Amino acid sequence: MEVKARQVLDSAGVQTILYVAYLNYARQLYKLSRQQGISGEAFALAASILLDKWAARGLDPAVLARIRTEVFDIAAPLRRGS
Repeated sequence: MEVKARQVLDSAGVQTILYVAYLNYARQLYKLSRQQGISGEAFALAASILLDKWAARGLDPAVLARIRTEVFDIAAPLRRGS
């Protein structure tokens, strides 16, 4: 998982000093993917919340979305919560 995430970061031209934060995001997605009982749209929404959390911390949302889709094969949620 981390190797794939690093490949995304390399191809996106992310500065290496920021790798730790992006890899922490990837680790949280991995932990989320291992939880029992979460799947489908609920899983996509939870992953979207993680993306928003890390984007608020200054990471590029486009790179976060690429990690979500290319590394974990998680689609964007169909709709966002109210």
